[in-house]
Amino acid sequence: MLSKAGLAVLDTLSTGRETTPAELATETAYSQDHIYDVLDELLAAGLLTEARGPNNLRRVRVSDHPVVEAYRDLRSKLGHVEWADLLSPATLRVCWYLDEPRRVTEIADRLDITRQGVHKALSPLKHRAMLSPSGPEYALREEFSPLLAFARAVVRHVHRTRVRESAPSATVEWCDPKRALVRVQTSDDTASLQSTADWQVTGLAKFQDYGLQFFLAGEPAFWYAPDEALTPADVVCHTLYLDSGSRRVSYAMLLIEKLDIAQETLIDTATWYDLEPAVAAMYRPLRGEFDVSEDTPIILPSESEYLALKEQYGLS
Repeated sequence: MLSKAGLAVLDTLSTGRETTPAELATETAYSQDHIYDVLDELLAAGLLTEARGPNNLRRVRVSDHPVVEAYRDLRSKLGHVEWADLLSPATLRVCWYLDEPRRVTEIADRLDITRQGVHKALSPLKHRAMLSPSGPEYALREEFSPLLAFARAVVRHVHRTRVRESAPSATVEWCDPKRALVRVQTSDDTASLQSTADWQVTGLAKFQDYGLQFFLAGEPAFWYAPDEALTPADVVCHTLYLDSGSRRVSYAMLLIEKLDIAQETLIDTATWYDLEPAVAAMYRPLRGEFDVSEDTPIILPSESEYLALKEQYGLS
């Protein structure tokens, strides 16, 4: 996560200027030794570029990294706020959840921190009237949407950096501050993540653990949530999020039926992926209601198709 010192450096350089570590130390009030450490981190992350001047003097400037661009957009639209002073890593993590009104307990549960921790992270935003409503649910006011975009760019960057240390071809398909769903493109990267404790195979490739073996074109998807068990509801949602074609929908329905996943349980999980309408639609044919309206959010199998698939996998 971008530290306060890192954000201070980014803030100082966001206009595109080039400067030295000594100048940054003076302007940010951090020690030069600490600035060197911060610069090394930002350079490794791709947020800065470096050139060497006379006497091998380091000169740095920002890159065109998505995090940098999101911060520039934030400053251009809301430049009256001293963002480097306001934002901490904890506040950025909490901001990820402020796209819609959410209770503190809900945010605390998702981040696995205390409610007091959430209130503390929200405090700088509350004091500057950036939240609406003001409780018991909180969301960012519409005019502060660039802050949400910046927080999400930072969170995605953290996950992308982490996974690419083991799997250079990985792309982040979905994430929140604690979790990430990724794809990889090579068998070497698949093997690398399979040997890494914090990553689990998910999506269609995971179905074989439940007795449903399907042909998998390409490499499997992986899930990062080191403090949580991967649930069947997660697997269904990952499958649909990655590919909501009719065949994948049919496979997901098979898993729901085989494991008797309760609709309420799956809806609770689907909420985080914006899949609630799709999940609700899937349960109608599972109850025998195959005559669905034209505005169904996903393509559902016909009754004959689904019954044939059930028979093929021994669920009829």
